[in-house]
Amino acid sequence: MAPAVEVQDVYKSFKNVRAVSGVDLGIESGRFAALLGPNGAGKTTLVEMIEGIQKPDRGEIRIHGMPWKGNEQRLRHIIGLSLQETRFIDKLSVWEILRLFASFFSLGKKRVNEILELVGLEDKRQAWVVNLSGGQRQRLALGIALLNHPRVLLLDEPTTGLDPNARREIWSILLDLKKRAETSMVLTTHYMEEAEKLCDHILIIDQGRVLREGSLDQLLADDTQEKIIEFTLDAAGLPEETVSAGAPFSIDWDSYNARGTVILDHIESQLPEFFEFLHQKNLHMKNMECRKKTLDDLFIELTGRRLHE
Repeated sequence: MAPAVEVQDVYKSFKNVRAVSGVDLGIESGRFAALLGPNGAGKTTLVEMIEGIQKPDRGEIRIHGMPWKGNEQRLRHIIGLSLQETRFIDKLSVWEILRLFASFFSLGKKRVNEILELVGLEDKRQAWVVNLSGGQRQRLALGIALLNHPRVLLLDEPTTGLDPNARREIWSILLDLKKRAETSMVLTTHYMEEAEKLCDHILIIDQGRVLREGSLDQLLADDTQEKIIEFTLDAAGLPEETVSAGAPFSIDWDSYNARGTVILDHIESQLPEFFEFLHQKNLHMKNMECRKKTLDDLFIELTGRRLHE
């Protein structure tokens, strides 16, 4: 069976800016995949090429084995998409908006009622769009993307700007959809928790390239059993060289917040060494937290900066 989405050696530039640089990826049918990266990483450009909105400068994109050229009509009937920002006519009701988009696929009132229930907008069917909250607008946009029973769902940062409750409402809808295993999804996001919660395959993207991909467990697999120690000292304003000079481990020190991070390969033997190092330098620890590596830690390791920078 052909992958739901297949991208082969795709490039895209705008003037002197290369937005996507030699991306290869394959997303199996029924899989939920996340394109995870900061703003400007090339996620939106890549997903717009998958959607058929942009054309690659080089490379090939296939959806269920079909390229866009010569298959535009068929592909538009099997994909659903929600762009980064969706604008509706303010003085139409939720029901009217859904009926309008349903008519494009020759779908009737029954499907509109199913979508209203699916996205939890039954009580808003007669409300004007202008009176919807941000979360309700996004649920409406998601409902439109799901009208045609899409085999491939493409969502470009669907929860950006939403409050935590509205974000979790969107997640709940998508998790219910995932259980049915009838639809593949490509989600772009810069929310680490969103990728972890929704997707079984994650591609970390930065500067137009896929840096690492796999399941969450595969991405965070660590044969050395590294542990990350985050600590604060009673030493605000100390420069990094004062704290880290002579340390047996690499210490990342934030002098402004008096907060540091150190990665230990073997915590049982190295943690006592770390305490002894602080004692010798007359540095007094206020708080300490030991945790496993996260996607954000992996992103820092790959790029030298945080996901939200």
